[in-house]
Amino acid sequence: MTHNAATENLFFHRRIQKRCAWRNASWQLTSALILLLMVGAAGAQAIDYDPRRAIELRPCDDHRYRGRTEQAKACYTKLLSSQTPIVEAEAAWALGDSQRANEIFRDSVQNNERAVQPRVRWARLFLQTHQYSDAAALFGEALKVFPNDVHAKLGLAGVYAERFEGQARPLVAEALKQDGDLIEAHLLTASMDLEEGQLADAEKALDRAMKLIGKEKLPPLEIYALRASLEMSRGGSPDPWVKRILDYNPRYGAVYQQLAHFEIMRRRYKEATVLLRRAVEVQPDLWGAHAELGSNLLRLGDVADARKHLQIAYSGDPYSPTTVNSLRLLDRIDEFSISEDPVVIGQDTFQVRLRLHKKESEVLRPYVLNLTGRSIESFSQRYGFKLREPVTVEMYPDHDDFGVRVAALPGIGLLGVTFGYVVAMDSPSGRPPGDFHWGSTLWHEMAHVFTLEATDHYVPRWLSEGISVFEEWRTGPTPGVAVPPEAIAALDKKQFLPIAELDSGFIRPSYPNQVQVSYMQSGLVCLFIEQRWGFQQLGALLRQFDGKRTTAEAVEATFKIAPAAFDKEFDTFVRARFANLLANFDDWQQQQQAARQAIQKERWIDAIEPARRAVALFPENIGGDSAHLMLAKALDKLNRRADALVALEDYRRAGGWDPVALKDLSRWLDEAGRGEEAMDVLVSLNYADPLNLELHSELGERLLTANRAEDALREFQALLALNALDQAPAHYGVARALRELGDKAGSRRHLLDALATAPHYKPAQALLLKMIEERT
Repeated sequence: MTHNAATENLFFHRRIQKRCAWRNASWQLTSALILLLMVGAAGAQAIDYDPRRAIELRPCDDHRYRGRTEQAKACYTKLLSSQTPIVEAEAAWALGDSQRANEIFRDSVQNNERAVQPRVRWARLFLQTHQYSDAAALFGEALKVFPNDVHAKLGLAGVYAERFEGQARPLVAEALKQDGDLIEAHLLTASMDLEEGQLADAEKALDRAMKLIGKEKLPPLEIYALRASLEMSRGGSPDPWVKRILDYNPRYGAVYQQLAHFEIMRRRYKEATVLLRRAVEVQPDLWGAHAELGSNLLRLGDVADARKHLQIAYSGDPYSPTTVNSLRLLDRIDEFSISEDPVVIGQDTFQVRLRLHKKESEVLRPYVLNLTGRSIESFSQRYGFKLREPVTVEMYPDHDDFGVRVAALPGIGLLGVTFGYVVAMDSPSGRPPGDFHWGSTLWHEMAHVFTLEATDHYVPRWLSEGISVFEEWRTGPTPGVAVPPEAIAALDKKQFLPIAELDSGFIRPSYPNQVQVSYMQSGLVCLFIEQRWGFQQLGALLRQFDGKRTTAEAVEATFKIAPAAFDKEFDTFVRARFANLLANFDDWQQQQQAARQAIQKERWIDAIEPARRAVALFPENIGGDSAHLMLAKALDKLNRRADALVALEDYRRAGGWDPVALKDLSRWLDEAGRGEEAMDVLVSLNYADPLNLELHSELGERLLTANRAEDALREFQALLALNALDQAPAHYGVARALRELGDKAGSRRHLLDALATAPHYKPAQALLLKMIEERT
């Protein structure tokens, strides 16, 4: 985006009505990030390390850095009449008038197309106010004018770091190679190291920055805050560093906000809440901390207190997209129903709280409750940990609602998120049927509940995700080691990360699909541990994480081998498992393509051999382009139903769950006289496509015939909740199930309801007459 377009965006957003709905088309993920915050502390600058900063600004800066707010305000106000435009812009920015600063920077750039410093500072304004795309464009323009401007490079690296993009590190390294004394580069490096858990590297970067700050006599606030974060990450106390900061600036609430940031990165939301409360006590007008506190309280399920802090944030910063989005969602929270149910497992009772949208809560509640209870039973036994608090499961039928719930922005590419004892995820209606398996997603997230809580949230990201993927494969509703082609391609290119660095693949990916690859690698690491040392050792590794051990230390303590040796054994394991595919990866791709083209042209005979070859090479590929499905379709079209049935059974055994394919499988099993297996397939479809009328109707009838009246009742009740147009058959089904369960009064009531809906519905008339005859 050019600078003129950026200015137009700024003026456009000045005209946005307060509390505007993020549902408007302009509030998508990308445009939400473009919104410029234009008030008070939200626009305040961080410490400026650019030696080109005007000398007139430095006395004012010193007041600000020391927390002398009134003196700083008076000093900057005097500079608003400066004859130097960039000084006037910086003063306006420091006073919170981002609009005026924007206009001055714009004019400065327009008046001098080769001006570098105004572009860099203008970009910093956009970066500070979360307009990352505009900031990146302006930094890029500055580098076109002067390719070696290290501060433009650092600013662009800052954009990448804020967006957790892999380009940040190479750009910082390039800047340091150009000038090794760049304080900001060392601080940015340390911050990224801390986010990725590389604590030793963070300390080295901070040591270098500390020497340079002392030499240049610059404010130590940012380095002290990172030192405090480092100590906290090591399990120590940040208090000595915090004291130094508050001695220097008693109003520097940002230190607590930064500490909270690193706790949130480690998913320690309760601890982050304490820190954020302290941040707003020290600096009540730190609107960003109020907003983050509100978001964090939402993560913990405290809706009332979250709303209070979000409203405070909004009062000081009404243009923040994250705050507006969150408040907008809370305005509609009464559209959801809340239920709390006991789940009895052996001698223990666990409370499960469900927050489901009212339009589908009656349908989903029994299935969600059942699967949540099964997961609690499984993980309690497997990992030796009992839940200490109720679990809350929230499902959102609108994916953007879910995005706002977990990240305060619509458009995120996630299916579910776990915040300790709170799980939030897409509802089955949040995506088209067949797009995702909600049962596996819930199972994955419930595994996170256990790995997080069993370790007091100290488990590294890779292990928590790895165990969740592993449990999907081993114990979930769709068991089978399902691995996508992207993971195999990364393995073939030797892009798997060392175990000690695996977290970075989730946090700051350096190539496309690396996050997905990291999920798969983490799951395969857990599979390797199970097969190499036994499942118990996976639990032993999990218990190593108590806040005092790194991944490298935990691996060595658990398996008595160095991380490098672990990496070598894992590489041998995974390459042996996929040896045939790795040796013939190009062939697999060719066979896939040949089978796909034959299917598209309806040349069924030509599709069979390439599809068989593709399945043999890569049976774990059960995605939408699975050769299993192509093979089954071709065989069925050639009237080879028995062979097609085997192909679909292989697909399901590998972890495949496509609803259309499983409906075919159920029908074919019926035709083969395997009715009980066919019914089991239909039952499993409730965890993929639970809002399907025909499924509940057919399954209810089959379960009733199989003398499984309680299960049949659940299906007919789901049918009743779903079918608003023709409820007579559903009432009739409920009546028959209740009759089998001995509830004659309830049965009669539903028969009457069926006849009230459809007076001439003969099956209900006949059963009612029979019940009357029985009574007489």
